[in-house]
Amino acid sequence: MRDFSQDHHWLSINTATVRKSRGQDLPLPQIIEACVARGIRAIAPWRDQVHAAGLDVVSGLVRQHGLQLSGYCRGGMFTASDAQGLQAALDDNRRALDEACELDADCLVLVVGALPGALEGRAAHKDIARARAQVQDGIAALLEHARAQHMPLAIEPLHPMYAADRACVNTLEQALDLCDAIEPRSAGAMGAPALGVAVDVYHTWWDPKLQQGIERAGRDQRILAFHVCDWRTPTRDLLNDRGMMGDGVIDIPRIRGWVEDAGFAGFSEVEIFSTQDWWQRPHEEVLDTCIARHRSAV
Repeated sequence: MRDFSQDHHWLSINTATVRKSRGQDLPLPQIIEACVARGIRAIAPWRDQVHAAGLDVVSGLVRQHGLQLSGYCRGGMFTASDAQGLQAALDDNRRALDEACELDADCLVLVVGALPGALEGRAAHKDIARARAQVQDGIAALLEHARAQHMPLAIEPLHPMYAADRACVNTLEQALDLCDAIEPRSAGAMGAPALGVAVDVYHTWWDPKLQQGIERAGRDQRILAFHVCDWRTPTRDLLNDRGMMGDGVIDIPRIRGWVEDAGFAGFSEVEIFSTQDWWQRPHEEVLDTCIARHRSAV
């Protein structure tokens, strides 16, 4: 396993981690400059932040500072209650993929969606199998565009608590089954696949089959991204109370060891949503803490 204790060469900051500073929105260009000032050489921006700043502006800053993107957040949300909605979702995913290409991201991360309308509190139906079928169809339809643009797609399984409203793919095994169904890999296949997975410890740490899933993903070179934070106990909000690495119960180094043993050699991307804690602090403190904990707890 790589030694992170001496530097933060392999640290990436998901820009949601500092989307607020002292409770106030922090513009993406300011986040980028703060990362560059600290020698952080990779980020993973969110689409809404990119749109607010302007794609051309963000693309220019990325190139000016020689930044890498460990991923682009996010595509997905493929499910809908009618054909018009399904087409709108596919069109938006194609736009997201084009943006990821403009920013030269390592992958487009997919949060796949779940029961249509559930995120707004009005689920159109209760058929999760139908939602999963729409997800498979949506990814398959997007994959052709992804291959043409040479932009890998990373399915991110989310914790089962999000199965109704954000993602009906909830385990690494499910995500890999989707990959195999949409883009089969023959034994000993050469070259990287166009479809893979993002392993986020917040969503996967509890899974008793996680190690086996990571080993399986490694055999087909499907690990495209690795996200870190921690699981607080108690958790005050299941969406927006992620912990800083080392402040919770996840054995992050063990999981990173499995991921690296499976062949992943990319960035550890810090992704923290924290309404009551880290988003209330100065962003400078948050970034400095990310650097310190990347050395000591990742």
